[in-house]
Amino acid sequence: MDITIKRADEISSDIDDFINREFSDYARFNKVDLNYEDFCFTACNENNEIIGVITGRAYYNEVHIGDLIVDNNCRRIGLGSKLVNTVEKEYSNKGYDKITLTTFGFQAPEFYKKLGYELEFVRKDPDPKLSKYFYAKPMD
Repeated sequence: MDITIKRADEISSDIDDFINREFSDYARFNKVDLNYEDFCFTACNENNEIIGVITGRAYYNEVHIGDLIVDNNCRRIGLGSKLVNTVEKEYSNKGYDKITLTTFGFQAPEFYKKLGYELEFVRKDPDPKLSKYFYAKPMD
């Protein structure tokens, strides 16, 4: 079998269809409820400019926060907490057991701790700023 591997600059509908089909089929084959959904919530100011974004996916028994990004000029006003809270509310009582996420040492370990996320483990790096923190929070 001759195989070519190339980088895709964007996820086309063909790629997206392949991912969804194979992901779903494999879960069904293993008798696991996929319960899959990507999400993205944005926060906008009065001029409708994006000042914050939270992305991730819900699948199997967990909701995973992928990225939380807040405009530098809008930090420390509670926007990040509001975005995380939006995800928590959106996915409560929908069959998910927990919310998970990772963050690096220079990013937001203390922020997530304040929001009630429990540290599962740290993958230490020689540079503490690049140590990776794994958090989880039970769903209601």
